[in-house]
Parts: sequence; structure tokens; C-alpha cells
Amino acid sequence: MSQNPTPSYRPPQEEEIDLREEFTKYLRHWPWFAAGVVICLLGAFLYLRYATPVYNTVATIIIKDEDKKSSGANLEAFADLGMFNGLGTNSIENEIGILKSRRLLNSVSKNLQLHVRSFEKGSVRTSELYDNRPFKVQVLEYREEQLQDLEPFEVDIIDSTSFEITNPALGFKKKAAFGNSVELPFGGIILTPNFEAGREKMNNTILLSFGSLEGAVESYRNHLQVNLTDKNSTLIELSLQDPVRPKARDILNRLIYQYNQEAIEDKNQVSLNTAEFIEDRLAIISSELDSVETGKQEFKTENRLTNIEAESQLFIENASEFRKEQLEVETQLELANSMIDYLQKEGRDGLLPANLGFSESSLVSAIQAYNQMVLERNRVLSGSTEKNPVVVNLNTQIADMKSSVMQSLLNLRNSLRISQKDLSAREASINAQIAGVPSKEKQFRGIVRQQNIKEALYLFLLQKREETSLSLAATAPKAKIVDAAYSSKEPVSPKSKIILLAALILGLLIPFLVIYIKHLINNKVQNRTDIESVAKEIPIVGEIPRLSRGQKEIIETQDRSVLAESFRILHTNLQYLLVNTEAKHGGNTIFITSTVKGEGKTFIAFNLAVTLAQAEKKVLIVGADLRNPQLQRFEAGAKEYRGVSDYLVNNNLDLKELIHSSSLHNNLDLLVSGSIPPNPSELWRQEKTATLFAKLEDMYDYIIVDTAPAMLVTDTFLINKYADLTLYIIRAGYTEKKLLNFAVEAKQQGKLTDIGYVLNDVEAAHFGYGNKYGYYYAYGEEQQGFWARLRNKAAFW
Repeated sequence: MSQNPTPSYRPPQEEEIDLREEFTKYLRHWPWFAAGVVICLLGAFLYLRYATPVYNTVATIIIKDEDKKSSGANLEAFADLGMFNGLGTNSIENEIGILKSRRLLNSVSKNLQLHVRSFEKGSVRTSELYDNRPFKVQVLEYREEQLQDLEPFEVDIIDSTSFEITNPALGFKKKAAFGNSVELPFGGIILTPNFEAGREKMNNTILLSFGSLEGAVESYRNHLQVNLTDKNSTLIELSLQDPVRPKARDILNRLIYQYNQEAIEDKNQVSLNTAEFIEDRLAIISSELDSVETGKQEFKTENRLTNIEAESQLFIENASEFRKEQLEVETQLELANSMIDYLQKEGRDGLLPANLGFSESSLVSAIQAYNQMVLERNRVLSGSTEKNPVVVNLNTQIADMKSSVMQSLLNLRNSLRISQKDLSAREASINAQIAGVPSKEKQFRGIVRQQNIKEALYLFLLQKREETSLSLAATAPKAKIVDAAYSSKEPVSPKSKIILLAALILGLLIPFLVIYIKHLINNKVQNRTDIESVAKEIPIVGEIPRLSRGQKEIIETQDRSVLAESFRILHTNLQYLLVNTEAKHGGNTIFITSTVKGEGKTFIAFNLAVTLAQAEKKVLIVGADLRNPQLQRFEAGAKEYRGVSDYLVNNNLDLKELIHSSSLHNNLDLLVSGSIPPNPSELWRQEKTATLFAKLEDMYDYIIVDTAPAMLVTDTFLINKYADLTLYIIRAGYTEKKLLNFAVEAKQQGKLTDIGYVLNDVEAAHFGYGNKYGYYYAYGEEQQGFWARLRNKAAFW
């Protein structure tokens, strides 16, 4: 028979409708989203309530470089030698490296005892104590090798003079007095009361945690951030995140103090070496000057001289300029010899005395540049090792610079000696002019000259000693504090807004992913959309809702449930599909089949038959599944009846004798499958099968045939030619989507004709077109609970 199905309605804005359907697919599970959001937000609130807040502490300093210009000028004389390539380009980075060095942080940790921590034991959270501790801890002895996996010690204050310290893990318990030494398994400590600062903590249990100093240094080194505020400035920002704000402030302030102290010590090294050199030279010159003056006194006494200068005034006036020049040369030569001796005696690359008064400016610049380089090498070495490429490069440049300074001194000495020889020659000429002066005067003049030289050098060294002392007293810190350490009022961790937002997103995301994955891996038919997307050639003639808990499977008289109404809608749709059979003599034969077992054929067959019977139609249910009969599910005793198989085998049986009245309705009769035959397919191929259906159509208005699954056996295909309409049952949540093609292929191959889908066991949320258009209307909605009705309304939106 031909069918004339109603064409499916396709809205013009299909893409928009699809998006709405996709959204509705998740919205119908809104209780899961609500529960996920509530649980995640509750977890976030609990976390924020009991999590330890972490605060950010910041300090800002500026690195002063007051010697930059002068050192740059001193190095110009050596720039052409290629001795300073790359020097000074990373000076501020070096300072940052020094601020983060283990050496500095080790000094800070020792001073503040960061490896010894105190905690207040709470019922939920344990908080660290710092400036509000009821006692101070002084460590006398510390054996770090015994601190591995050491549990904290518990301190309970008994009264203002005594306390009790225990460690349950070690079985250690001891009562002691404040101020007395207490011997612990790893060393000794002294507890000093500090009740004014921590009075409210006195009655609580205080936990004392002892860790290794290296561990504390490494921990704070990892958390310490030292950054330039601007790449073109020397302004450095130090930041540290820690739950205890006072401790973080103390750490940063102490770090800056320690950095300044070491910088001052570095700067003073040059001045200290210079002062030591000057003191040594003063002792030698003082001894020589005393010897010259004593010789002068003895000479004048022995020769009874009073005023030799008056007798030689004329010669002295002529030779005054010569004597000044000779004095200057002698002084410079003495300084050069002293410096050469100093360099030769010094066995390492130490600092050189500066500002000794050399007239050669290039030599003074070389000495200052050498000292600057030694200081730079020492500061980089303090935070590194000898194998550091920068240190190796600096050592090479220092050695080259020292050789250059030595060579400059040697060249200066040679030049001074030449000048001295020239002056000696000129002196001989002058002496020749004063040949008439007695030899005693000549000797006296030599003594006076030596006295003047030694005296000038002595006064010069005294002046330099005072300048060096002033330099030591006036050394300024290298780092100027712009902002002392201060802590943020609001914690930087945990961030409540971010955590709450993340909890909200997670609460929505988890149900979404669960539903998405469930739909992704779900290969079962859920609603009519799944069928329409695969099998558009076969119309959907009805949808049967899922039975609620306790609901009867068979509809009753005057039944106003959704189940009953769905079968009435199916009955109405059948009228349109059977319109071409009105001219047919006899009743209509409707086959009920499916792809596999368990899709609800028998359930659909009985309820459809009851619906037709309630419409005052004479209806017969035929059990055509000869292999696995199921009609006995709804008719007690039907399994014992003879039926179709017996009729087809035995020609002596009267068909009317095999038909039984159903207990479900007066207009409903039953023809069961009968005895299970060994060859059902062969029975259906008999010509008597056509006679069977022809007789039944003469006797009834509707014949509902419950057939075998079409995919499992061929029985249904053999008798399908006797059907006026075939209802192909699809069970939601049970039938796989790929099996829908089986019915389509069967129709295309002519195995099944006049076929229509019936979707069985549909969830309320998938009923109709997502239950959006009032399929529940008044029927049965009052039977649903509040949450079920609310969920159905949510599915609409």
C-alpha cells in the first residue's frame, strides 16, 4: 500500500533553532548545574575561610653610583688598550644578583633566626606567630643533621616562670623554667618570656618548628623578588610574599641593611690599604728625618758653624729654582721607588694605595682604575665562584692592568733618574761656580737638602693620612632607602574574587563536561530529532512517554494520563496513514515490529489495541512472534493457549476456537502465537498464512500483529506483505542510532512497506519537541511533583 505522510515542518531559521535546541539540551539538566555551583561555591567559601592569607611586602631602594664619573675619567687613559671591554654594562644586574645572593640571605636568616618558627595551634588552622609570641627563642646549639623529618615541639606555659615542652613523635617531655637552658635532641635552647607582646597566646599550645638554616635561606630566596622599576633607572624594588607581614618587613629591612654594610666595607678596603701603606712609610721617613737632623746637629757642632747660609746667600739665590726642581724630582723618585717596592712585595691582586701625589696623571688614573676593577671583581666574586666567566675575565684584566701600572712606574722611575742625572750635572756646574765656598759648607748644604726632602715627604704623608681618615669616616651607604618595607592590607593570596569566580565556572563546567561527554559517547536514540536526522524517509507517527514509578503499563478506561493521551495521538495519526485503505473490504492489519528484542513491541501492541477498543472498534491482537512469545505478560494464562502456529500446522482446527476474549476490554480479543515450532519461517511461507489474515480482516476492524524483531529473524519480512501499516518501534535510550539505517534500508529494498516509526520510552524532557509546546497540557501534570513540573518548564526556556 502507498502512504501519504505529512511533510515535516522546517523553520526558515534552522541554524538558530539548532542553537536553541543545543542550549535546551543542557538547560533541562539545570538541577545538576545548580548543585554543581552550590557545591563548588561552598567549597570555595570553606577554602577562603580556613586558607592562610599571604600578603605582599615591598621595599624600594636606589643604588647610588657617585664614583661613576670619576672612575670613567680614570679609565679613559686605558680605553685604547682594550682592557675594559664590557666592564660596567651590567653593574645594576650585579647589584640585583648580590641582593639575592645566598650569603646575604644567610646573614639575614641567622640574625632573625628564620629557621626557628612558632605557631599557634588552632582547632582548624595553625597560624604562625612572630612579634606576638609569648616567648623568645635563643638557640645555643644546633645540630642540623638531626633535624631530618623532625616534628614540631609543643610548648605549654604553666605559669609566668615555667613551661612544659613535649614532642609526642620522639616521646620527649620536659618541664623547664624560663631563662634556663633546655637540652633538646638536636641541641640546646633558652626560652625568654615575652608575655606583654603575646599575652592572649599564653593559654594556647605553641608549636616550635626547627628547620635547617640552608632550607630557610633557599625558601626565602625563591620567594624574594628583586626587580628594576625601570630599565633606565637604578631604582630597585624588593618584594616578598609571606603570611606574616611583620616578619616579611623585617627580612627586607635587614637585607637592605646587610647590603649597605657590605658595600661600606668594600669601599673602605682601598682607604684601609692606603692608610696602612702611609703608616708604614711615615715610620720609615720619620726615622730617616731624625737621622738627618741628628747628623746636621753633629756637623755644626764639630765644625762650630753658625750661619753658613749668609756667607753663600748669593749662590743660594741663583740656585733656588734649581733646588726646587731637584726636590720635586727626588720626591717623585722616592714615591716611585716606594710604590715599586710595594707592588713587588704584594703577592696577590690586592688594592693599591691611591692619592700619593704622583705628578704623572696617567699613573694616578691607572691606579684608580685598577682599584675600581679589583672592587668590582670582589663584589661579583662574593655571589659567585672563581670559575665564573665574568670573574675570569676580570682577573685577566686586573693582571693586565697591574702589569701596566708596574710598567708605568718603571717608566716613571727611569724618567726621574734621567732627570736626576741631568740635575746632578747642573749641580756640578753650580758647585764649580761656588768652588770657593769651603768644603764644610758643601757638606752642610747636602745635609740640609736631605733634611728638606725628608721633611717635605713626611709632611706630605701626614696630609694624606688625614685625608684617608676623613674618607673612612665619611663613607655613605650604597643603597638609599626610598620606601622602607611596607605590607599590603589586602592579601594577594588567596584571591577571593578569582577563587569564587573559578568555583562558579567549575560548578558550571563539571556538569557541562559530564553531560557533554555523556552525549558524546551516547550512541542511543533519545528523541525524535535523532530519528529525523538519520531517517527522514520514514515518518514518526507517535511518541510514547516513559512510565513513571508505580504507573500501570496498560491504559485504563477514562484514563487521563500522558500515556493514554500519547496512544490517542497515535490512533489519530494512524487514520491519516490508513486513509488509502477506506475502500478496502475488511479490517486494517497493523504490524508491530522493531530492530532487536526489548524495544517494547508487545507493550505498544497491547496499549494501541486497548485504545482502539475504547474507540468502539473490534480489535484483535495476534502473537506473530512464534520464537519468543510475549503476550502472556499482559494476559494471564495466554501461554497455555493454542494459537497461530497450531492453526498453520493443523488443518482441522477452527480459527474461531483459537481466539480468546481479553480481560483488558470487551472489544479486544487475543490470538496467541501458540506452540513454539521448530521451523517458524517455513510455517509463514505456507499459503494458509494469507488465508489466516484474510479471515481475520473479515472478523475485526483492526488486527494488531506483534511480530518478531526484524533484524534478528526473517519472519517479519515474510509476512509484511499482509500488513496495511507497519509500526517500527524505537526505544529511547536503548536503540542504537546506527540501527535506524536498518529500517531505512529495509524500506528501500521493499522488505518493509507502509512503515512508520513509534518512539517508545521517551523521557519527559525529550517528549514531543523537547516538551516545549504543551504536550503535557492538563493531562497528568497534576500528578507530577513540584520539581518535575519546574524541570519541565525550565526545559521550555
